Amino acid sequence: HPTSCCSAAEIMSVLFFHTMRYKVQDPRNASNDRFVLSKGHAAPILYSVWAEAGFLQEAELLNLRKIDSILEGHPVPRQAFTDVATGSLGQGLGAACGMAYTGKFFDRASYRVYCLLGDGELSEGSVWEAMAFAGFYKLDNLVAIIDVNRLGQSDPAPLQHHVEIYQKRCEAFGWHAIIVDGHSVEELCKAFGQAKHQPTAIIAKTFKGKGISAVEDKESWHGKPLPKNMAEQVIQEIDDKIQNKKKLSPALPEEDAPVINIRNIKMPSPPTYKVGEKWATRKAYGVALAKLGHANDRVIALDGDTKNSTFAELFKKEHPSRYIECYIAEQNMVSIAVGCTTRDRTVAFASTFATFFTRAFDQIRMAAISESNINLCGSHCGVSIGEDGPSQMGLEDLCMFRAVPTATVFYPSDAVATEKAVEIAANTKGICFIRTSRPENPVIYNNNEDFHIGQAKVVLKSKDDQVTVIGAGVTLHEALAAAEQLRKERIFIRVIDPFTIKPLDKKTILENARATKGRIITVEDHYHEGELGPEGHSPHSCYPGVETSQLLLT
Repeated sequence: HPTSCCSAAEIMSVLFFHTMRYKVQDPRNASNDRFVLSKGHAAPILYSVWAEAGFLQEAELLNLRKIDSILEGHPVPRQAFTDVATGSLGQGLGAACGMAYTGKFFDRASYRVYCLLGDGELSEGSVWEAMAFAGFYKLDNLVAIIDVNRLGQSDPAPLQHHVEIYQKRCEAFGWHAIIVDGHSVEELCKAFGQAKHQPTAIIAKTFKGKGISAVEDKESWHGKPLPKNMAEQVIQEIDDKIQNKKKLSPALPEEDAPVINIRNIKMPSPPTYKVGEKWATRKAYGVALAKLGHANDRVIALDGDTKNSTFAELFKKEHPSRYIECYIAEQNMVSIAVGCTTRDRTVAFASTFATFFTRAFDQIRMAAISESNINLCGSHCGVSIGEDGPSQMGLEDLCMFRAVPTATVFYPSDAVATEKAVEIAANTKGICFIRTSRPENPVIYNNNEDFHIGQAKVVLKSKDDQVTVIGAGVTLHEALAAAEQLRKERIFIRVIDPFTIKPLDKKTILENARATKGRIITVEDHYHEGELGPEGHSPHSCYPGVETSQLLLT
């Protein structure tokens, strides 16, 4: 994407060699200024500035996009200077907001956060969710630079060079907005020096392909390399313009970010539930999270205006300074969580109704690519929420999260298991999803019960069992009720609680299936596409001699 890089050349030069403060050989130093390249397709210019700064060898730039190089076509955290993966447009600013919120309210440090966006991605609604968030929380340590180079991928951007409209929009969201000539080093230096008690948007009027006369401001050049003869000529022309080849060095940061430790976080006390008393797992989640907050002051909670339903409000009540209200903007909430957890600054738990995470799936997918460690809690899952109707029922969440490579999916069946899931998730790398339910169900586990990822519990068993029944959450309790009724008819069933749906304890399931005449019944509160079973996806085909029947939603 050479033309997309050219429009940002002066912006990147001023940022990295005039404005930003960072340690070149320690890109993830906690006190460094942060930079997010939201227009991830301009990755080559990001790699170029790190080569110019001295972190990368210039020769490595020639390995761009090669399979054995870390310099991929879009930024990824395999690169030490990249905090979050970008390339799915419209997400960088949300992550930058999370970093800035952490810097201002948790670290209380002087580092600043800079995010470079393309004008094309401003058609994404998630950008404006982030703009609203930053404006509302007055993130004055955040600077967004909008590279208004007029041209999108296949057509001009909607507003083309009407920079005054971008300015009005940013101001309406509570930002200080400055229009500059994006190719003027002097104007950029001056703009970056303006400090306000609100986030700053620098609206840079630029030209795509600037400096290459044959392609400058011309359509149909997005993402295309220059022909070899043209490239050689352009390189020579640019080289002839360089008057001073003195090596530039950035200013060093003020090292005022606190030293923290988020490893091995343990609950300050065991659960205190009584077997038989009724608790909704959504409420047990809130109780557990509030308790975990006392174990480490870097545990934070986010919610999308559902805290009185997810019970994240219990955390807010006990730790108000560590609760982030994201309002009804689930895509941005996930991005905020990703930003807050970069450089291991926090342990974030974000909650909303399970069904509303579906609209944030791209953010969740990119969080996995970003190697993020975030914990998401989806409440009100399945048909068990009843009268609210299908728009509120989380029925796709299991298959969605199971498709994410780094995800661990917890489905606790009582309050004790929920508390254990929260504690385990806080110490587990990758994306953790905890599925909680609205109905109140009896506590079935003792407070000293031990839980592990990928280890199921056999909660009911006899030597006369004729079939193994697998349930989770509310369906586990229905399975236990059915077992009691069948027992009166001298029919005995074995009941298994998986605890985690991903990974699934296939070993325990198969051992018990074979002990019950090769029969499994799964009772599931979601759609067929998220089905359980020995293989997790197609239980009928992989294990000869095991017959599986399923009760689920269609």
